[in-house]
Amino acid sequence: MSAALTLGKPEHLDRVMALCAAFHAEEGITQTDDARRAALSPLLDGLPYGVVYLIGPPRAPIGYVVICFGWSVEFGGLDAIIDELYIRPGVRGRGIATEALTAIPRALSEGGLRAIHLEVDRDNDKAMKLYKRAGFKPRDNYMFMSKEL
Repeated sequence: MSAALTLGKPEHLDRVMALCAAFHAEEGITQTDDARRAALSPLLDGLPYGVVYLIGPPRAPIGYVVICFGWSVEFGGLDAIIDELYIRPGVRGRGIATEALTAIPRALSEGGLRAIHLEVDRDNDKAMKLYKRAGFKPRDNYMFMSKEL
């Protein structure tokens, strides 16, 4: 199984929606299909705020990753946050997520990306190991904080 990546486009919306709904159900994220569609569609339409990559064959993807772009003075320019990463349960544990997490930053750095960040539950040891394998590390004395508007 390969973590072949395909840049998401509008025609992939239904496939990404199904994967996203499965991810949200697994994580206990409550969101309507309309809200999901409103959040994903601009990224698939090519707006500069972020991108969606399908993982695996585009006709039957085994996962997806959402990357949202920003700007950081500290990191010297363009940065990004991995907002969502999901691999179907039946194919987990085969190195697909590690492969994707290694390929994406490498590809985006060629476009000028200076840093890529992600958020992880401090109690999710499995995810922490995955992210560390892919080269991510916690930042001492920093904690990701949010305010919903």
